[in-house]
Amino acid sequence: MEKVKVEGNKKEQEVFLYTLSTCGWCKKTKEFLENNDIEYEYIDVDKCSREEQQEIIQELREKKIPAAFPIIMIDDEIISGFKEKQLSKELGL
Repeated sequence: MEKVKVEGNKKEQEVFLYTLSTCGWCKKTKEFLENNDIEYEYIDVDKCSREEQQEIIQELREKKIPAAFPIIMIDDEIISGFKEKQLSKELGL
């Protein structure tokens, strides 16, 4: 499972995404974070092996996280889907 790190000057919060490489909303989320200079990590779930995908799905189920991509984790907060206003609020923008 390959995590990709995107450097940014704003590192106050831990930001992690589960995305799909073909998802337009996932791309919008990455662009939003990059435009706001937020450092984040992500995994393109569709590029993972079947076994890795099953692990991710199981982890999401255990945490009761809806599988609506992108799945954005900011510290302990979880946002399913691209919600710009909520993202801005959670990131203090």
